[in-house]
Amino acid sequence: MSIVNAKEIMIEAAKNGYAIGAFNITDLVQFEAVIDAAIEKRSPVIVQTSVKPSKFLGRHVLVAIYRTLAESAPVPVCLHLDHCTEVDYCKQCADAGYTNIMIDASKLPFEENIRVTKEVVDYCHSVGNISVEGELGTIGGVEDDIKVGDEESRLANPQQAVEFVERTGVDIFAPAIGTAHGVYKTKNPRVDFERLATINRLLNGNGIRTPLVVHGGTGLPEDYIKRLIEAGGAKFNVSTELKHTLIDTKYEYITAHRDEYDPGKIDSAVRDAIRKVVMHWIDMLGSAGKA
Repeated sequence: MSIVNAKEIMIEAAKNGYAIGAFNITDLVQFEAVIDAAIEKRSPVIVQTSVKPSKFLGRHVLVAIYRTLAESAPVPVCLHLDHCTEVDYCKQCADAGYTNIMIDASKLPFEENIRVTKEVVDYCHSVGNISVEGELGTIGGVEDDIKVGDEESRLANPQQAVEFVERTGVDIFAPAIGTAHGVYKTKNPRVDFERLATINRLLNGNGIRTPLVVHGGTGLPEDYIKRLIEAGGAKFNVSTELKHTLIDTKYEYITAHRDEYDPGKIDSAVRDAIRKVVMHWIDMLGSAGKA
């Protein structure tokens, strides 16, 4: 049960009023830290890689690490490809052993988004037990060097959301509701809680079929997180906070130990810092003890 897709653990989360943390990693140290935190908190977890680190480190290398760590972990762990706009690379990662794939065709016209997303869904379902995430509307901010300005971002239409899910067959769904990638410019970002609740009611009012995803977790106030879970959010993506923690921890450690040349100590400091961030998120999302 350690190796799972996203949908199976998200359905349980949605049914029971908590959410799964999905954490973007860029190296082995972060990968280990995320799983260590999940084990310590006895929580299901999703480890995510954006396309750039997936290509840089190698999809087969990442899957090998995933299988090694997950198979010995007493908690469910999913490996997710995040915000991939390339159909071929989605298929390659599915073949390699990722257990959840996000095809992000949200910047395309509605019909083209459906066509592209369905192609990936059909392929992943033919390969094996791989769930697929699709997106409707666009999330503002920057993710993996893909920038969406405020003037480009648009919120998901609830009726279109139902049509999108039914026609594509996606397993999990990320509607744009006003959250953003990166760091929020205000302490009170404008998030459309009611839009998420409406979409959740339309899709899952008669039983959980398509769990919902919240992008742009970094910087969301804790009361927002609770309201988004109540509205149907079953997966929260956290990327920027882990990047900042990684870089800030390395900088602070090296600055304080300038005459020391032991990379292992730097890695240990980073792993401990990332582990604490992930455990804090697990507590906020309510998934501790749910594995």
